[in-house]
Parts: sequence; structure tokens; C-alpha cells
Amino acid sequence: MKKSVGAGTFAMPTPVWVVGTYDEQGKPNIMTAAWGGICCSIPPCLAVSLQKPRATYDNIIKRKAFTVSIPSHEYAAEADYAGIVSGKNVDKFSAAGLTAVKSELVDAPYVGEFSLILECRLLHTVEIGVHTQFIGEIVDVKADEASLGENGLPVLAKVAPILFSPPEREYYHIGQQLGQAFSVGLALKK
Repeated sequence: MKKSVGAGTFAMPTPVWVVGTYDEQGKPNIMTAAWGGICCSIPPCLAVSLQKPRATYDNIIKRKAFTVSIPSHEYAAEADYAGIVSGKNVDKFSAAGLTAVKSELVDAPYVGEFSLILECRLLHTVEIGVHTQFIGEIVDVKADEASLGENGLPVLAKVAPILFSPPEREYYHIGQQLGQAFSVGLALKK
């Protein structure tokens, strides 16, 4: 028997993404967001939801661009820090010892130390309660060579992303591989 725990943001896990933007003066800023995911294949798009009081919210509205830097578990403290303090008051890159790298394709910075970067052009905004969902078209993905597999694409275990569990308010990293997608379930096909 299942027990009702009420309505809540209990999808598990959620990503730990570090969203990069520039403010009106061109100062780079980052913030950690967990309300995000891929939302379209063609064109490749992702969605991230932010609240209006966040500095990143205004930066995306004004610059029409943002990046998503995906931190590995080695950068859990830096990623957490970027979600604790406001970019209105602190240079988060400097304080966290991270490097702001200017994207060549969109008007936003990314985190140089993180191995996987998605550069996004703002495509749509959707107002949803206390959050606004920003849908960004992914114009390029940059990856450290060490995070790539034999096929030249990112490998989850090598990127080693941080996962967030909303009900527990805890961070995790990935575990063991369970099987090949679109294959492991074929044993059940009749």
C-alpha cells in the first residue's frame, strides 16, 4: 500500500546545474538550479526554472542567453555555494575559485573547471507560479576530452554529475550502470 505524502517537488533526482549569465555591466554571474531538464530534441532545447528575485532571472531576460555548466561531484561545494549567495552582492566566480569563460556563441559565461557546458540562446519563457521556465535552444555543447567516450560524446561516468534529492535536500553522485538503454527491456518484449 502506498502512502500519500502530498503534492511536492519530489521528482528524483534533479540535476545540479550552474547557470551562467552576464549582468547589464557585463559582470559574469552563476547560480545553481535544480529545476531543469531537456525539453526538446529538434531543435535541441533545455528548460530551467528560476524565481524572479534571482539576479540570473533579470540577466537572462536582458541578454537572451545563458549557459549550463554541469559540475562533477568534485565541485559539490562550489556548486552549492553558487546557489547559496546572491550574485547581486558577491562575485561568485572569484569567491568559489572558479574561472569565468566567455562563450563565443552566446552572450553568457560558463565555468571553465566544469567538464560539460551547454550554451543556450533564449527561445521561450513560460510563467509558472513562483517560477519562470526559460527554454533555451542548445547552440553548442562543449566537453573536456577526458569526459568523452570512444564515440566522441560525453560519458555519464566520466562527467560524474551531481544529483540533487529535493525531499532530502542532499547531493549524490551516480552509481553503477544498470544496462544499455533501449536494449535492457527487450527481454520483456513479446
